[in-house]
Amino acid sequence: MGTDGLLILALGVALTAVVTFPFWRAARRREAEAAEWEAEAAEKGLREPVTLHPVVDTAACIGSGTCVAVCPEDVLALRGGQAVAVAAARCVGHGLCERACPVDAIRLVFGTATRGVELPRIRENFESNIPGLYIIGELGGMGLIANAFEQAAQCVDGIAAEPDAGTALHGAGNGSGGGRGRSLDLAIVGCGPAGLAASLHARDRGLSFETLEREPDVGGAVRSYPRRKLVMTREVRVPGYGALGLREIQKEDLIRLWEEIVADTGLDVRTGVRVTGIERNGGGFTVETTGEAVRARRVILAVGRRGTPRKLGVPGEDSPHVAYSLREPEAYTDLDILVVGGGDSAVEAALALAAAGSRVAVSYRRHAFSRIKPGNRERVDAAVAARRIRVLWSSEVKEIRPAEAVIDVKGGPRRVKADAVFVFIGGEMPTKFLRAAGVEIDVKFGAP
Repeated sequence: MGTDGLLILALGVALTAVVTFPFWRAARRREAEAAEWEAEAAEKGLREPVTLHPVVDTAACIGSGTCVAVCPEDVLALRGGQAVAVAAARCVGHGLCERACPVDAIRLVFGTATRGVELPRIRENFESNIPGLYIIGELGGMGLIANAFEQAAQCVDGIAAEPDAGTALHGAGNGSGGGRGRSLDLAIVGCGPAGLAASLHARDRGLSFETLEREPDVGGAVRSYPRRKLVMTREVRVPGYGALGLREIQKEDLIRLWEEIVADTGLDVRTGVRVTGIERNGGGFTVETTGEAVRARRVILAVGRRGTPRKLGVPGEDSPHVAYSLREPEAYTDLDILVVGGGDSAVEAALALAAAGSRVAVSYRRHAFSRIKPGNRERVDAAVAARRIRVLWSSEVKEIRPAEAVIDVKGGPRRVKADAVFVFIGGEMPTKFLRAAGVEIDVKFGAP
């Protein structure tokens, strides 16, 4: 090879290096960030998924990084040129990563090979194993508000498209509250995000329906969130109201928005009514309640997965100063408060109570907070450092007394002042209620 050839080759190598070096350096930086985030996630207990989470097909993944870029919860990272779930516990199931992948290498699944997740058996159209009985929202494993609205729209559209849709008594329900005790097209149980959306879509499609909510107001489980908790969402269309383009909204604003939607659309919701059972009745259902029963051709269950709070099972837990939700922290000022739990709800409650001027102690069975949002972690760490909140790590409540609690802290008993006790250790799926209605419960081990 002549001098000119060597010169051209050298220039080619140099140009290639100049062009590729920034990409190589960016890739190295992403790898370092992924390794750092993965180590931090492992330390904070974020590797084990809570419920729905992404699984990457490494044989198909091309490492485009689009899934990493669209995930607002920092669940995914690029490692070895491929996407990997480094903080699966943060996944909230919006599916942005799955939709963004250009080669369909990501799917959302429930549970893992070693940790199963109980879910009611439902088909792609949200119908359970009982024909005509549908399950949407958190109970079906999808807890996001936007997901609930989308599921409600698809479910109601499917019901409205059935050949016998609209054959039930019209003028009953449809938000009017009339015709109770006679057969309707649809009974909707629950008026949280999924139930509210289902009601509005049913009204939009001209179906006769009744909406039953056990709480005294609309909003479902969101009403029991601590004040000012941020609720993430994305744009959804609300029939009869318009588009909601909110990317995030505080709890109080969301509740006010729901109340405004109900008022503006004239939606009638039977609040303060608890459903006690659902029975097949010929070609439809009878929904038994603490009030008047409802007969309907179809039923949508839009109740929360954690409608029944999990309890400690200790002496004194039935005392009047023990609660499982916190709505008005400002009512607890200059008191000694014990919060039990280490998830987002427990941390947010502790922060709200401390901000209201109470002395807050947190009892958590682990050695560090796990599976909480980064913003909550920063806030609670700052509160602990400032001594506004005291945390009893590796502890377990043994007894609750009128003004104190007995807590086992690392093997030794300790008496902690407690004018009020708030327990946030999760909730129990209404398995007994579902099985009584004939709904099959499956345990998912890494299955979609």
